[in-house]
Amino acid sequence: MSIRKDDIVEVITGDDAGTPQARTRARVLRVLPDKQKVVVEGINRVYRHLKPNRRNAQGGRLSKEMPISISNVLLYCSSCQRGCASAAAMPPMGVKSAIARSVARGWGC
Repeated sequence: MSIRKDDIVEVITGDDAGTPQARTRARVLRVLPDKQKVVVEGINRVYRHLKPNRRNAQGGRLSKEMPISISNVLLYCSSCQRGCASAAAMPPMGVKSAIARSVARGWGC
């Protein structure tokens, strides 16, 4: 998986995607590689209804983000100013890293 915690991603499908010209960009909070899902800040919010109890006398609604499929997001490339598909690159004497396919350079170059 090329998406990591604290990366900026662009949501491409779902209720929070926005329009194709103005897609939603947000930060990745958590990555779940075994389920192929990511938790993105402010995306796919749900309400958990809490009953009143001793600790929470009033009860209420707790809002939290739920995971979305990794296929529904693209890494955001600051040079392209949009989400780009990623590929793995291995320099001759270096470490494996992710590059943007559209520009064939590292992220943010």
